[in-house]
Amino acid sequence: MTISYFSSKGSSDDSYFTGDRKSPWFLVAFGMVGAVLSGVTFVSLPGMVGNNSFYFYQFILGNVVGYLFITFVLIPVYYRLRLVSIYSYLNERFGNKTYKTGSLFFLISQSFGAALRLLLAAKILQFAFFDKLNIPFFLTVIIILLLVWLYTNKSGIKTIVWTDTLQTIFLILGAIIAIYTIISSLNLSIGQSVQEVIQHNYFDVFNWDVRSGNNFYKQFIAGILVAIAMNGLDQNMMQKTLTCKNKWDAQKNTLTYSLILAITQFLFMGLGVLLYIYAEKNGISLPSGPDGSLLDTDELFPNLALNHLGLFAGVFFLLGIIAASFSSVDSALTALTTSFTYDFLDISNKFGKERKRLKNAVLIGFSVIIFIIIMVFSNSRGDIISLIFKVAGYTYGPLLGLYLFGMFTKIDIDDKWVPLICLAAPVATYMLSRYFETNWNFDFGFINIAVNALLTVLGLLIIKKKQKTNEHWETDNGTNFQL
Repeated sequence: MTISYFSSKGSSDDSYFTGDRKSPWFLVAFGMVGAVLSGVTFVSLPGMVGNNSFYFYQFILGNVVGYLFITFVLIPVYYRLRLVSIYSYLNERFGNKTYKTGSLFFLISQSFGAALRLLLAAKILQFAFFDKLNIPFFLTVIIILLLVWLYTNKSGIKTIVWTDTLQTIFLILGAIIAIYTIISSLNLSIGQSVQEVIQHNYFDVFNWDVRSGNNFYKQFIAGILVAIAMNGLDQNMMQKTLTCKNKWDAQKNTLTYSLILAITQFLFMGLGVLLYIYAEKNGISLPSGPDGSLLDTDELFPNLALNHLGLFAGVFFLLGIIAASFSSVDSALTALTTSFTYDFLDISNKFGKERKRLKNAVLIGFSVIIFIIIMVFSNSRGDIISLIFKVAGYTYGPLLGLYLFGMFTKIDIDDKWVPLICLAAPVATYMLSRYFETNWNFDFGFINIAVNALLTVLGLLIIKKKQKTNEHWETDNGTNFQL
């Protein structure tokens, strides 16, 4: 709230949406780490190594390559066109129907992504705090959303650039303190703890089984495409990047935070192995299913931090999860509000009180939508991080197909059929994935986004406009003209 008070001073009508394009690039880069990590990475990533070893790091390596595409292909386009909503590119390239379709797919994707990220963090806060106060879960979610509204409604992205930095500090501190506490309790040095992690059977990074969803090529290619789709084609992430002063600052921001992010995610996966070692050496039983796979892996870190690692680790865990809760939802709500008001309400042509009224109404509307999604998925089990990326494969796939087609071809399409193509592609992807899994025991895994994007591109080729053929006609005096 203090950051919000100072950052909102001197704000203009555009501050909520663009941050006045004055954000220091290094501040944006560090803050975006927390926004990308969120509560899902903080809790779900350490737990998932129990069933998936380090295979997820193949996906992260793909992410690094995807960020290079964002840096050197997408950012120059966004800055050249001076976009506020990045989906207005689709209007210039294809037409209004494609523009609205792209924006709508983002709104759906981001609403589900933000809700699922907040769900995990809210469950932990419920367990740690609100159950003891007899406050029901739905009220916990309302309290979080209300607090987010209080510090973002004035200056939006201008405030979030600064609050994200604070949140990232506490999120990373939470992991570091947990690691320190575990290696101290196990009487290990830093070098010994690294050896313990490397020698553990969970430390298996590369999977070459072609049929497995964790296969290297599937994970790596999916990592590239998901990074492009969920970051480069995501209003939430790009809105922060576009608050940098110029293209070069934005590119430095993207390159810097992609490297910090890869290192931080590796840190969290190493923490996961240490948590399992700690549980094993202290006789802490972990529930497992009939096939031997671990259940409720998202509860591993919260359970050990709050019940076994002591007060110091517990406090920093809660600070980390609180920071993750807010960083995952504040920028998402701002991005959703920006995209809807610019893409559907044409807020750029409205000023003063009307502009403020529209912005606040949309912000409240998306807060309600996120609340509803959270309540629908409130009883889900397993690691939410896998669920998020699977959902992203279906919702971001058409967006990825549209942008790749627009940037790498000069083909014109019949704009009115694009909504149908973008709806058909995810449905066809789901049916194909079920067919291959049932008949060939072949799991698409996260590569479903590539299949989805490819089907979208094929659909766009079907609706391409026919080129006019050259016609010759001859005048009375024998002169040829070509139309």
